[in-house]
Amino acid sequence: MAPPIPSEKEVLEYFNTLSNWGRWGEDDLLGTLNLVGNEERVRAAGLVKLGITVGCARPISTAPAIDTPIPPLHFMLESGEGYNLPSAEARGPRQAVGDIIALAFHGLYCTHIDALSHVFWDGKMYGGRPAEMVTTRGGATVNDVAVLKDGVITRGVLLDITKVRGKDWFEPGEAVYVEDLEAAEAAQGVRVGEGDALCLRLGWYKRRLALGPVLRYDGRPGLHAETLPWLRERGVSLIASDAAHDVIPSGYDALDMPIHQVGIVAMGLWLLDNANFDDLVVQCEALGRWDFMFTMAALRFPTVTGSPVTPLATF
Repeated sequence: MAPPIPSEKEVLEYFNTLSNWGRWGEDDLLGTLNLVGNEERVRAAGLVKLGITVGCARPISTAPAIDTPIPPLHFMLESGEGYNLPSAEARGPRQAVGDIIALAFHGLYCTHIDALSHVFWDGKMYGGRPAEMVTTRGGATVNDVAVLKDGVITRGVLLDITKVRGKDWFEPGEAVYVEDLEAAEAAQGVRVGEGDALCLRLGWYKRRLALGPVLRYDGRPGLHAETLPWLRERGVSLIASDAAHDVIPSGYDALDMPIHQVGIVAMGLWLLDNANFDDLVVQCEALGRWDFMFTMAALRFPTVTGSPVTPLATF
């Protein structure tokens, strides 16, 4: 049975009651990553005891799919073909290849981080800055992903929500509630704290591999808006999910993606979509521990509203 669900009016009020605008100064660009300082990074480094690292990104494929309407593009600028021909030109002093890639990384497949310019509400982005500051020609002139130039290093905590629900994966439209998050904490003997990167496993990538992709408008699993006050109270700095965070449909007419809308715009909460935690959950179970050093670096690309990333968990 679902817990008491906030009304649409209550969720809309979250834009005020959960807002971090001005909390770290009027010119703040980091949002909830202000909760990660030197002390938190040192604490995270202290979790490394074995040197085991697990990559948590999905492989990138150029194959078209129904959840990837603009598939990644990969072209070779130069290839290795011909370097073994007998001509002098083929055996010159420089033998190398080059590529060009293009990614429409926002969406339902590529593992990526959303910058705080990715989503607007009422014509504003995080910090109250007007949506017009993201332009067609100039891109994001503020709140771009380049503010992550020093990367993210913090304590990561994996909560395997599939296990506490007793299933292999969540289905489209299934929501995660606070009671699920706290049940996973209790079952795993771990607690999410201030500055942590919360990693959520819903088995969504595992389902994609087993049953194939799902159309965007056919729904997806994710956090219910009911979890937003909990996320702020716990001081979560970043959420990484193997889905795309919001349960779809959301259950609200005015907000189709309240985790993105309230989370990014009001709270300045960093969201990492479409991770792959299938290898990580195996490692956590083998070691009997669910926290680790979480690291992530985005492309240092000014004016861009996000970036493909490869998050790492190190034990």
